[in-house]
Amino acid sequence: MLLEINPDNIDERIIQQAVNSLKKGGIIIFPTDSVYAMGCDLYNKSALAKLAKLKGIKLNKARFSIICNNLSELSQYIKQIDRPTFKLLKQNLPGPFTFILTATNEIPRLFDSNRKEIGIRIPDNAITLRLAEALGSPIATTSLHDNEDTFLEYFNDPYEIYQRFENEVDLVIDGGYGKLNASTVIDLSSGVPEIIRQGVGFLNE
Repeated sequence: MLLEINPDNIDERIIQQAVNSLKKGGIIIFPTDSVYAMGCDLYNKSALAKLAKLKGIKLNKARFSIICNNLSELSQYIKQIDRPTFKLLKQNLPGPFTFILTATNEIPRLFDSNRKEIGIRIPDNAITLRLAEALGSPIATTSLHDNEDTFLEYFNDPYEIYQRFENEVDLVIDGGYGKLNASTVIDLSSGVPEIIRQGVGFLNE
């Protein structure tokens, strides 16, 4: 199913339709402030396993990030951070970044793994933030990547995405054209920012 949402005038009925799909264990594709992403409800174990299978990996090997609605939601998933780290997050989020931080015990439990870190995203995209807010819990997510296409790693046309993935996911949200570059990944687990991958975002320190 392809659902179109105007980011400047969000239709709450469509948001609710997408949230209902997530709560039932659905996998959805949605826009972010970088590339389109694929995700599910963090608290639905069968959906997490399905998402991992779509990526060709086992859940305990998955390195999914989580999309939160705001910074106050992070405390359940990351260990206490110092003031400079919090200031860095506050200066750059919402934005096209994935920050890797030390995870609480909640994360290994959810992913059936011994993960010690978790990637945190708060994208600067009204649709994504509204989805996470309406769901009431984070969205486990991974960038949309097509292993069959070596030339164009990421899709930015929602209709093309729908044609490629309509039989693999429950719905695709058309929020307009996405970018062709992924988020910038910054490891903060040691307390010192280390850029792992330079993407769309440029860190404001």
